[in-house]
Amino acid sequence: MKYIHLILSFFLGITLLTGCQEAKEEKSQRPNIIFIMSDDHAYQAISAYDNSLIETPNIDRIADMGILFTNASVTNSICAPSRATILTGKHSHLNGKIDNYYPFDTTNVTFPQLLQDGGYQTAMFGKLHFGNNPKGFDQFKILPGQGSYYNPDFITKNEGNIKVEGYVTDIITDMTLDWLSNERKEEDPFMLMYLHKAPHRAWLMAERHLEEFTNRTFPEPATLFDDYSGRTNAAAEAEMSILKDMGWSGDNKLYPETMDELGIEEIRNDKGRFVNHWKRFTPEQKANFDKAYGKVAEEFKKIYPSMTEEDMMKWKFQRYMQDYLGTIKSVDENVGRLLDYLEENNLLENTIIVYTSDQGFYLGEHGWFDKRFVYDESFKTPLIVAWPGKAKAGTKSDAMVQNLDFAQTFLDAAGVDAPADMQGESMMPLLTGNEDQWTRDEVYYHYYEYPAEHMVNRHYAIVTKDYKLIHYYFVEDEWELIDRNKDPKELKNVYDDPEYAEVRADLHERLEKMRVKYKDSPELSQQYIDRYVEDASEGRIYGTSKEKVEKILERRKD
Repeated sequence: MKYIHLILSFFLGITLLTGCQEAKEEKSQRPNIIFIMSDDHAYQAISAYDNSLIETPNIDRIADMGILFTNASVTNSICAPSRATILTGKHSHLNGKIDNYYPFDTTNVTFPQLLQDGGYQTAMFGKLHFGNNPKGFDQFKILPGQGSYYNPDFITKNEGNIKVEGYVTDIITDMTLDWLSNERKEEDPFMLMYLHKAPHRAWLMAERHLEEFTNRTFPEPATLFDDYSGRTNAAAEAEMSILKDMGWSGDNKLYPETMDELGIEEIRNDKGRFVNHWKRFTPEQKANFDKAYGKVAEEFKKIYPSMTEEDMMKWKFQRYMQDYLGTIKSVDENVGRLLDYLEENNLLENTIIVYTSDQGFYLGEHGWFDKRFVYDESFKTPLIVAWPGKAKAGTKSDAMVQNLDFAQTFLDAAGVDAPADMQGESMMPLLTGNEDQWTRDEVYYHYYEYPAEHMVNRHYAIVTKDYKLIHYYFVEDEWELIDRNKDPKELKNVYDDPEYAEVRADLHERLEKMRVKYKDSPELSQQYIDRYVEDASEGRIYGTSKEKVEKILERRKD
């Protein structure tokens, strides 16, 4: 009997050991996930998409390893709502984060929570934009709100609030690499969110790039002097003009004393923005910035007296591009640091690496900066996904994917069930060479933040590979139809063109079905309007005023 017990114990031990080993192997086979996101990074400013403005060799390395998506888009082109959609896998009207003003509903379930519950180690470093205590993370160090480019403050999970001297893009990368080296558990799969502040306004580049970029000249877009004829009133009303709405000092870095000397009036409170930037500098940092922008100011003094309005537009465009693209240079360098670490530590294999932005951005197209519209430059977003051994290297996809799909894609890859109320679609078929299983050929868009900063009217839209049907509904009731193939620069509204009658009717029908599918409705839109107008009328909305709101409401009545 004793020997029988020994034999049974031996086989039981072998069985348990084998089971544990199989469980460990199954766990280790689940992919790591590294989600890299910059803020307002236009796809036109990634050389894998277009190399006319800047070379981004390290971001391009991800494209070389994987898939570059040419039709990736967002559901709502504005920072915090985009991030809320990414985390929840739900459109703005369902997760409640419709704009930058109202807080995120923390009862929402996010994909990091689900991955953490499913056995993933999770971490977030950089810019979240909303909330001080993100759920579902074993470790985080995040910027408060928009954060600062220089000597930034961080909210941390374990250290309280801290301030770190240096440049924000470098610091976020330092924190990320430190976590990978010292806190990552080798036995567990991990999900890492590596989130850059750059290239968000007001575009302060690293000191090491000041000399190079303040002396560069960039090609102008064909639509820099767009007059908005042939479209709806929304395009003409928007306050995103580089000439008229971009600040001289805080945005273009022209010294306030230079402006006073030349008698130039500032746009809104941009001098205050300038002062807030500069006061964070150490003496050495300030000296480097003074050297670069002092030279800009002296050169500007010489040409200003004879400048026409066209000259000013061209000058402000170049200043914008120099600073904006200068910040991207450091993003690319730091993405390279991360990729080098992954390669040196054998972490590329079985790791999904995503590079994206929270939305696109205007780089002078239509004379604009910023985002918000469903026009391509802001609606489309860069999306590059590498998964060595799974995703075919060096390929492109024109599939209609959205930031709505990230949550379900990551959960699917990790073998974690997605909640039934998530609204995206897993991109796994596209990542694993099963494109025929991807069936979506249209996406839905809805923008809400109006009247507010930049004054882009509320609108929703259906977008296919061939067309966009857009409804502006808050002030004037206007429709816009864009033929994406014949009019890639989106300059002509063909909604009333008889040749498009069939297309228009079909898109209207499909749009109504999409609104039902995604549970959006005029009634829900009106609820958001009523709440927003009340706050805007009391002057509580940033970027607008009681007087401006009153005028808009009068127009709406008429």
